[in-house]
Amino acid sequence: MSLLRFFLNNCQLFNKLKNMKLVFGFVCALFYSFMSFGQITQWTDINYANDSLEGHKLDIYLPDGGQTEYKVVVLIYGSAWFANNMKQMAFQAMGKPLLDGGFAVVSINHRSSGDAKFPAQINDVKAAVRFIRAHADEYRLDTSFIGITGFSSGGHLSSLAGTTNGVKVYKVGDTEMDIEGNVGDCTSFSSRVDAVVDWFGPIDMTRMENCATTKGADSPEAALIGGTPAEHMDVLTLLNPMTYIDEKDPKFLVIHGDADTVVPHCQSVFFKDTLSAKGRLEEFITVPQGQHGPITFNEQTFKKMTEFFRKQAAMDLCPANITLVPHIRPGSKKNPPQKQFYTLY
Repeated sequence: MSLLRFFLNNCQLFNKLKNMKLVFGFVCALFYSFMSFGQITQWTDINYANDSLEGHKLDIYLPDGGQTEYKVVVLIYGSAWFANNMKQMAFQAMGKPLLDGGFAVVSINHRSSGDAKFPAQINDVKAAVRFIRAHADEYRLDTSFIGITGFSSGGHLSSLAGTTNGVKVYKVGDTEMDIEGNVGDCTSFSSRVDAVVDWFGPIDMTRMENCATTKGADSPEAALIGGTPAEHMDVLTLLNPMTYIDEKDPKFLVIHGDADTVVPHCQSVFFKDTLSAKGRLEEFITVPQGQHGPITFNEQTFKKMTEFFRKQAAMDLCPANITLVPHIRPGSKKNPPQKQFYTLY
């Protein structure tokens, strides 16, 4: 556990390393090895697009609540859009408080920026939501409420899913994009989401560098759009969830640490100001000394997330206290079972 804590408490070291994909993969491997959940009803590696792509798989988890069906929260991992296979990590990071809150949790993969360029990623998110609605009875899902949340790039995609409810095609300047897409076989179903929790997502790529301008050709957003950001301003506008905000959008909870050195805190300030102006902001939480995960992920912010979703879903007050719960990690002859605490990143 001490090795894990060392890396989590020294995230600034990661920013100095050139290969962020390897760093993120290493953190995720550490994280996953230390986490374990008890027996829950689950279905894993379901392909929501009826193809063979890893980026088109999702996992479904149901709480142990004895109900015939459960309202839904979709999870999206953060990876700077580089990964197509981190749905399990997202569930390990954020799934338990949502299960404790009485929600079915659907953790999804999406195509990476290496697999396909934007808008493929938001097309995938919308396809997953349509699949959930189409197969609700099969998996005991109550789709009268579908919330969505994600962290970092997953926060961006969750936010974009929320502000593009009902948006099919959108044009900025000479650039037109199909935001809804036609991924999968469930295109007759709605991709609407009913509430959004954005954890420190990048929002306005025109102001990612020092809260003022674009980043360069080697940035994650450059990989996502397939070009130098400053040369594709129309695409950056289409990538920006704020472009689409109107009074019909769902309510948002936005959470960001003020010591985040990966996604500047100002990104969420820009976002909350625009959401607030349209009456779509439920709450904006700044976590003092919160980093890009560590400290920002904590007992109180997890509780805020769960209570927000329960309120938007018209459910009673949260039936369970969200605490740091000890789990038993399965052992082997070499490594006996160990009690590990629910890690905050």
